[in-house]
Amino acid sequence: MTKLKVGILYGGRSVEHGVSINSARNIESYIDKHLYETLCIGISTKGVWYLTPSVSKEIEKGSKLKLHLDAENPRFEDEKGNLFSLDVAFPVLHGTDGEDGSIQGLLKAMSIPMVGTGVLGSSVSMSKLVAKQLMQQAGIPVTDFLFFRHDQRDAIHFDEVKKKLGLPFMVKAANLGSSVGVSKVKSKEDFDLALQDSFKYDDCVLLEEYVKGREIECAILGNQPPEASLPGEIIISSNYEFYTFDAKYVDGEAVKIEVPAQLDNAISDTIRSVSIKAYQQLQCEDFSRVDLFLSESGKVYVNEINTIPGFTNSSMYPMMWKERGVSFTELISRLITLGLERYKNSQRTEKEFQSSLKF
Repeated sequence: MTKLKVGILYGGRSVEHGVSINSARNIESYIDKHLYETLCIGISTKGVWYLTPSVSKEIEKGSKLKLHLDAENPRFEDEKGNLFSLDVAFPVLHGTDGEDGSIQGLLKAMSIPMVGTGVLGSSVSMSKLVAKQLMQQAGIPVTDFLFFRHDQRDAIHFDEVKKKLGLPFMVKAANLGSSVGVSKVKSKEDFDLALQDSFKYDDCVLLEEYVKGREIECAILGNQPPEASLPGEIIISSNYEFYTFDAKYVDGEAVKIEVPAQLDNAISDTIRSVSIKAYQQLQCEDFSRVDLFLSESGKVYVNEINTIPGFTNSSMYPMMWKERGVSFTELISRLITLGLERYKNSQRTEKEFQSSLKF
């Protein structure tokens, strides 16, 4: 049987470049080698694409790639002139220029089948602001929030924010992940530093009500209909004010993960239902991880959706499906199948229109 050629896209021009490498390394390791041939395509921090022998942090030691801009026969070409095509691309890119619809648009324009959420869902989910606005319109519970652009920097006043959101509150770069550009504000001094940090990474910042409670995550898989895992919980060490980048990826003692979370059935069902509703409202496809808060009073809030959740050894998404009896290898195969099915279904629609227009 001929193996399908799967292009694993990793790295990227993003502050989450290293996280992407760790996730992609696991995809390469656990993918079913009997069914798939992997082609590892690393994107450097400068945005240059390379074919690498395996997933590696030394991306620039690979062979530089060119893409032939031909949607009927899209092919990559390495530095030696060798040509190859992909049966399906598997973007394992977190954050800017990878999870925001840009790479997805390129793949779509070149008619390359792809695993995961497309252009629209990726772009709206990546924007914490747009995602919150769309969920709010759909009646999905989200925390109170304010937002400001960089050119409004002088109009942001601590006392006004405090009156609206209370103390403490969170300040976030609107289009990043992995808690980069995120701060917890408890004072005016904190506020000034938080704004400076968030604006360093983005032209828009989001200010959110702080929820004292539990960090809950729910994994979504599939399209028609999508299914939700049992929720998992991230229990953060008291050494951390919130779920920071270091707590997520650096300090192995920072968090305790419980899969499934210790929740009564009614709350668990509410979390799963709300997660699926958020996934559908934001036009997500194939898979996503929904991050939620469960307040001390028992109220559920959707925090954000990750359309390309982590696949590292400490990542919740594969853990939650493993608890449901889906192994890492089987999960990867199901995702590839979903991506190929979506691509096949997309070919149903016409791309041309025959008219009497003269040109």
